[in-house]
Amino acid sequence: MSAAPPLLAFDLEGVFLPEIWIAVAERTALPELRRTTRDEPDYDKLMRGRMEILARHGLTLADIQQVIAGMAPLPGATEFLSWMRQSAQMVIITDSFYEFVAPFLPKLNWPTVFAHTLEVDAHGMLSGYRLRAPQSKRKAVEAFRALGFRTAAVGDSYNDTAMLGAADCGILFRPPENVIRDFPHFPVTRTYAELQAEIERFLADL
Repeated sequence: MSAAPPLLAFDLEGVFLPEIWIAVAERTALPELRRTTRDEPDYDKLMRGRMEILARHGLTLADIQQVIAGMAPLPGATEFLSWMRQSAQMVIITDSFYEFVAPFLPKLNWPTVFAHTLEVDAHGMLSGYRLRAPQSKRKAVEAFRALGFRTAAVGDSYNDTAMLGAADCGILFRPPENVIRDFPHFPVTRTYAELQAEIERFLADL
């Protein structure tokens, strides 16, 4: 048995929250905003495309935040997080932005979240973004392991797979078929009960 304490790293959107950009696409009737990291592995290309679409249609950060204000966590997410916090240390590592996720924190009972930061111009338009670091999800898990933790990571999209690969145990949660096809070595879970069972197996092996 391992003496290392467990630490679990989770993605946010698609695991605990609906996809924010899909919600924005539906509210604004701009289907091109439905593209997410499930479809495009190149995050910079994805974000630059989103900012061009927003600029073309005059949509501001405030417009996006108005959509976010009406969103709720995925059904069962809050209950799962409550169980998780009683079972092991955990952190949420997202490629979303503090300006987007802040309204969700009280709805999720204030988990620890690592997010990126948006740049906004004088007119409230998105002008850029600042990453914590390139490949920050993978680097965070590698740092946790270097600090002596035994790690598990959970995500659903292409941008999560490096994090899953860096962990002692990587788990996919409700991934699209293209991600399952490209990363067949990760176990796939589709409900919080299945995810809890995978995590319980990981914790039992410590």
